[in-house]
Amino acid sequence: MQYTALDISGQFLVGGVAAGVATLVMDRVMMQLPEGETPPRVAAGILTNKTPAAASSRLAIFIHYTAAILTGPLFVWLRLSSEAIVGPTPVHILLAIAALYTGMVGFFIGIVLPRADITSKRVHGIRRDWAISATSYVVVTVVIVWTALPN
Repeated sequence: MQYTALDISGQFLVGGVAAGVATLVMDRVMMQLPEGETPPRVAAGILTNKTPAAASSRLAIFIHYTAAILTGPLFVWLRLSSEAIVGPTPVHILLAIAALYTGMVGFFIGIVLPRADITSKRVHGIRRDWAISATSYVVVTVVIVWTALPN
């Protein structure tokens, strides 16, 4: 499919808006999970060299929302890139979804979480809750982007 520069800019804007909505949904999911609010605190702790419990809650919220809102345009980029590679087929959407989810979960579980001062007893629960939270985020982002943009 041929896109103009304005088309592409608009797609990134849609990705950001979709991510904002998805983050609000994700927050509601996180509140229901035992370790749901831990991942943003882990990220804040890593950036400030503190334990997650000692990390600033305002910084945790800022990091959470900034990363989440920037991930929407990342999904749009993955969608456009996969379309360029395999063509405009349902496969390109599936590739973009898989890359986004794998990146979100893999980055947190493989890079961020191991650096946190967390007891090994909690790690499994934090991983599980992050995977569930990320799933809710990806589903909402994909549905909004799929609905708003040409496929």
